[in-house]
Amino acid sequence: MKNNKGPQRGRRGFGEPRRTFGSPDQDAYTLPSAASTPEELLILGALKRCGGDGVPSKSLQRESGIRDKDSFYEALKSLEALREVTIDKDHWVKLVPPSREIEAQIVSLSARFGFAKPRIGEDIFIPGRDLNGAFLGDKVILFDLQKRDKGPSGKVKRIVEHGENKLTGTVHIDEHGSVITPDGPIRYDLEIPSGKLGGAKDGDKVLMEPIQDYRGDWTQAGVKYIFGTGDRARVCADAIIERCGIPTQFPPAVMAQAEDISHMTVTPEDMAERLDLRDEPIFTIDSADAKDLDDAVSAHKTVNGYTLGVHIADVSHYVKAGTPIDNEAFIRGTSVYFADRVIPMLPEALSNGVCSLNAGMEKLTFSALMDFDFDGNMTGYRFEKTVINSKVRGVYSEVNKIFQGTAMPDILEKYSPVMDSLMTAKELADILRNSGKSRGQMDLTSDETKFVLNEDGVCIDLLPRTQGISEELIEQLMVAANCAAAKASLDAEIPFLYRVHEKPNPDRVYELCDLFDRLGVKCSELKKGTPSTKDFAEVLDRVRGTSKESLVNQRILRTMDKARYDHRELGHFGLALGEYSHFTSPIRRYPDTSIHRILSDLVRGEDKGSIRKKYRTFAEESAVESSKNEVRAVTGERDAEDCYMAEYMRAHLGEHHTGVINGVTPKGIFVKLENNAEGFISLSDFENCDFEFDGEICHKCRRSGKTLMMGQELGIIIAGADVATGRIDFMPEEP
Repeated sequence: MKNNKGPQRGRRGFGEPRRTFGSPDQDAYTLPSAASTPEELLILGALKRCGGDGVPSKSLQRESGIRDKDSFYEALKSLEALREVTIDKDHWVKLVPPSREIEAQIVSLSARFGFAKPRIGEDIFIPGRDLNGAFLGDKVILFDLQKRDKGPSGKVKRIVEHGENKLTGTVHIDEHGSVITPDGPIRYDLEIPSGKLGGAKDGDKVLMEPIQDYRGDWTQAGVKYIFGTGDRARVCADAIIERCGIPTQFPPAVMAQAEDISHMTVTPEDMAERLDLRDEPIFTIDSADAKDLDDAVSAHKTVNGYTLGVHIADVSHYVKAGTPIDNEAFIRGTSVYFADRVIPMLPEALSNGVCSLNAGMEKLTFSALMDFDFDGNMTGYRFEKTVINSKVRGVYSEVNKIFQGTAMPDILEKYSPVMDSLMTAKELADILRNSGKSRGQMDLTSDETKFVLNEDGVCIDLLPRTQGISEELIEQLMVAANCAAAKASLDAEIPFLYRVHEKPNPDRVYELCDLFDRLGVKCSELKKGTPSTKDFAEVLDRVRGTSKESLVNQRILRTMDKARYDHRELGHFGLALGEYSHFTSPIRRYPDTSIHRILSDLVRGEDKGSIRKKYRTFAEESAVESSKNEVRAVTGERDAEDCYMAEYMRAHLGEHHTGVINGVTPKGIFVKLENNAEGFISLSDFENCDFEFDGEICHKCRRSGKTLMMGQELGIIIAGADVATGRIDFMPEEP
């Protein structure tokens, strides 16, 4: 039986949020300013110069130096929402003093402590006795914030709002009783009281309901629903979908609307309003099993370079704002991909039907038509509502054979109607790829895995996903269209959604350099004040093909901020682009649907002032919601992948393999195999070794001098695999 002692804390408290202000104690922890835009920072600077006690808004605009009135008041409104300033009825603006209390959300719990995440800044450590009855997901008010060597700490003053997390776990039953081992960020077992087992058996994956004991502590839970045995990855994926809150069933109103839309055809009225591209040599390229074909391309050589057409399913023609389908798509945000299923953003009647650009059929599209010179510079672009008839349903593997010169006659015959267009597209894509390398675009190695399942849905093989020539061709052409969409919005000065990837935090880059120095990876480029994307690219190129390639890729990714959506154009650091958006996948990404809707109004000639008024709030809300839903989807996908990896490895217990040490902790090491499976080896599994940990990358045996260092190859034996948790354990070949 596992330890079932939960966090010790007082009874659950209730109350409404209330901020108190005043000069914090010298050792108190205060959050940095939440201001992020140049306009917000200029306003705060002007307020501080004026003493912060109150300035008329008009005077503050002059003092800040912000000339554009709309930009000033938008930034001021944002600062008020962030509680950085107050604005009274006479439009006097005051600076809000640092608070002794902050709002945060409980994001993880262990037996004797928890962590809460504030809106900005580091996670805050909370001793178990100071949780005051708070549970995972609760929004709380923290006080007595202190600085610690390992980060800030605080205490829960009151609970503002109870979390609505769906919690799952695995039932364990033995002679001592029954407990649930929770999934995710609850790291202690919960005892199942008498009568709360709900028919669950040992090893079952369940939906659970936490229960407070008589002291008000969260030490118990009951079974609400049984998914099935935790030994099956498919069952674990069911639980993960439920835990993450990923919607799986479309409401009846959505399905009814989708059924109506599925019968829509291209009408003469549609044709009259669109550019007719049905005779163009347009084609799609996707995987053989893809059904939601949302992008097609065409390319021609010109006297001055190339013309490129990227033709995207015109989802916004079918999915109108405020309709049941649109509201549901907003909630879902993205399609979610698991090894055994796809949870689509749109009903299949749209995603695989009327919107899908199937070959030989007239389809309504939104086209980015671009001109390039022979160096790959975009010299012009325009967006048009179009109608196309794709000539070929291309498949990546087939196109790769054409490019490699190994295609059989039947394949060459299939692609003959678009062969010139295809070869021109490849020529342009090669130029665009070289252009990207010249400006410093990072070429991060993918560690994605393809899971091969048998007819029962059991994982029987792990294959690294490889990117062939045709996959890279499509990627380059989609990036070009995404850039053109961002340029169009900036040129028109209209609200928009951008795909942003900000510069990495200098402190994290410093830590990365320290790690690379200790690993023997040269990184002098990164040690200058503000390293560029090209500097990171050079480090990646330096380790390409070595045993440290995967590790360096992973660590650079961890150093970077996560890409997200924003209504402000903040650039894309990883792609070394000043402007970037997502235009090319409206079937599976709501941000793309959002900007299609905005660009459609622009193309129709709607007044720009009206567009700004219509979409300013929508763009902000869509960016926030889309980013949140993307995180939800990625979290679910990765957690499920761990379970499928464990399911595969469980069938290979006792096998010997060679891997690379990918992580080092005080208690052991993580080793990654060539198939991307990662397992843990405890230090206790190394015989006659007294290890000394350097705190970051290496264990060294005091007796033998044996080292276990990140990036080092190591022979292992597969020792264990727990599908329910996704945990894999290895043993060293030579203990």
